[in-house]
Amino acid sequence: MDISITLQFLKELSANNNRPWFQEHKDEYLRAQKEFEELLAAIIARISLFDESIAGIQVKDCTYRIYRDTRFSSDKTPYKTHIGGYINARGKKSEHCGYYVHVENGNCMLAGGSWCLEPKVLKALRQSIYDNIEEYRDIVEDPEFKQYFPVIGESHLKTAPKGFPKDFEYIDYLKCKDYTCAYMVADDFFLAPDVLDKVESVFRQLKRFADFTNYTIDDFE
Repeated sequence: MDISITLQFLKELSANNNRPWFQEHKDEYLRAQKEFEELLAAIIARISLFDESIAGIQVKDCTYRIYRDTRFSSDKTPYKTHIGGYINARGKKSEHCGYYVHVENGNCMLAGGSWCLEPKVLKALRQSIYDNIEEYRDIVEDPEFKQYFPVIGESHLKTAPKGFPKDFEYIDYLKCKDYTCAYMVADDFFLAPDVLDKVESVFRQLKRFADFTNYTIDDFE
């Protein structure tokens, strides 16, 4: 199982991101979409082996439209040049931490976490980390976890968040503005015959992080 058709289509789309070209190559897009969805279905089945909350999730509930919303963007190209799927037990719009698969030439990744948390949820999650710092450190500082996810969060505060002591030894863990993590992979990662085994290894580690964060986040949903 590989997604060579998907990668090739996205490469060509990047060079021809306009409606006439897309319409002429609609059949190629549909083949690429089908190929990616087959991979995503296999990944869902594999994750279900160690996370039963994922069992039964449908591919159609995890994927996104390829059409870009250009209304408020200076970039008016009509199509995304990536394809992705967010496997989330509570839906892809939930703050619940799930498993994200992203395919894009030169920017492929496996990721997960919780973005754009409401202030009260973010504060509660920081409090949970503060109160259970050793448990959190056992996850994020474990070499098995760090080989995939060396950094938590895409953006960070410059100082301690309000309500937490500035001299806290592990204050950097509380400075995250989001609790996400990403494992960047080469394009040929998804072409390997053992891709499902590799994905499972990565997402098994992500589940440890998800279990910790979801314990707090799920109380607000």
